[in-house]
Amino acid sequence: MPKQGAAKEAESIRTGDPIIVTVKRLGINGEGVGYYKRKAVFIPGALPGEVIKATVTKVEPTFLTAAIRQIEKRSPYRRQPECPVYEQCGGCQLQHFSYEGQLKAKEELVREAFNRYLGEEVPIRPIKGMDHPWSYRNKAQLQVGTEGGRLLTGLYSAGTRKLVDISGCPIQHPEINKTIRTVREILERLNIPAYHERTRRGVIRTIVARISFATDEVQLTLVTAGDELPQRDRLVTAIRQELPKVTSVAQNVNPGRTPLVFGDITRTLWGAERMEETLGDVRFSLSPRAFFQLNPAQTVHLYNYVREAAALTGDELVIDAYCGTGTIGLWLAPFAREVRGIEAVPEAVEDARSNARLSGLDNAGFYAGEAERLLPEWVRQGIRPDVVVVDPPRTGCDRKLLQAIAQAKPRRLVYVSCNPSTLAKDCKVLAGAGFRIEWVQPVDMFPQTSHVECVIGMQRIDT
Repeated sequence: MPKQGAAKEAESIRTGDPIIVTVKRLGINGEGVGYYKRKAVFIPGALPGEVIKATVTKVEPTFLTAAIRQIEKRSPYRRQPECPVYEQCGGCQLQHFSYEGQLKAKEELVREAFNRYLGEEVPIRPIKGMDHPWSYRNKAQLQVGTEGGRLLTGLYSAGTRKLVDISGCPIQHPEINKTIRTVREILERLNIPAYHERTRRGVIRTIVARISFATDEVQLTLVTAGDELPQRDRLVTAIRQELPKVTSVAQNVNPGRTPLVFGDITRTLWGAERMEETLGDVRFSLSPRAFFQLNPAQTVHLYNYVREAAALTGDELVIDAYCGTGTIGLWLAPFAREVRGIEAVPEAVEDARSNARLSGLDNAGFYAGEAERLLPEWVRQGIRPDVVVVDPPRTGCDRKLLQAIAQAKPRRLVYVSCNPSTLAKDCKVLAGAGFRIEWVQPVDMFPQTSHVECVIGMQRIDT
């Protein structure tokens, strides 16, 4: 009877109802999570430890969402956000949380995911944070629009088509902010219009700026809706005069109605076709569309943990699944006998091969294809890896790849993940295939946001 009574009470909750919730933890998207009438409640802006008077905004069979009406008990980690448009932008989720609090909550997020999926404690190390958790992003991709007859550069507010100006973003490198701001002013001065998706008129869709932490040079790309770029020569001249750190100006053409930033055609208008960057002793040559980690300082720490987990002696064959442009594989290559990277995107494979040549690493090869197909094929040919590294998208590893890893039986497995939930879920599968977790190392790659990266070292247990 008591259980039936609780179920009826839960069913009676309606949108608009006032509730009081004690927030237990941080959710995967940065919201506070508590419980009411045995249902999980997700409250954006709430922090662990707070008691919230809230209003129910959505009712689902297994959870509620609610909005803060009043904070009855405040977290000692709550603070005033640095960014004036923090609540409108949505690019960051945790600026109202002190950095010490962010790190504690992210550690707990990882711990909770493993408890939920594995049902046991795993050895989780203290999270690796940043000494200065601001100005760390090396790249911005800002949409261009108009407001009151003026050009605007920013991001769309969550769930809307309202563009929020973030050209002074505190987590972007200052030179990126300066570049975006100056280019916007030049475009206005030359009357080069923003593209409007509804009318399909105008020119400039997106301004993309990336800085090399190695050389302090800036790569600038203007994404246009068509081939035409009015006053192109005057535009390039003004950029060169007013932004001396810009060493490359490119135009990318994206004519489609698509959420993707880039189209298929990129042409260099002036300067170098590629930008030079380094991570440790590894050199990279980046085209405007090439992927590269957004926080180089933390990436070095992340990859050093990968190397530690791989425990290389110089005699190993390492297979880097989901290798992208080869960053992890090239980081490990000086310490391995051979590295083989697998990537489904052919352009990324070409970039990886180019980066290997640039760094003089002739023991690293990169192959276009799906890891779940190539890995079993190599095993059938008698090629067995000593170490496998996976760094999949947020959705986790393809189940066929997990089966292929189990079949390949590497001595060590290194799993890099940006999603603790899918990471823990995949680790449960891998544990069933004979792999044991040695340690979990969280890394704060994106301070002020809800994202947390992890490196896991796993060892195969011979049975």
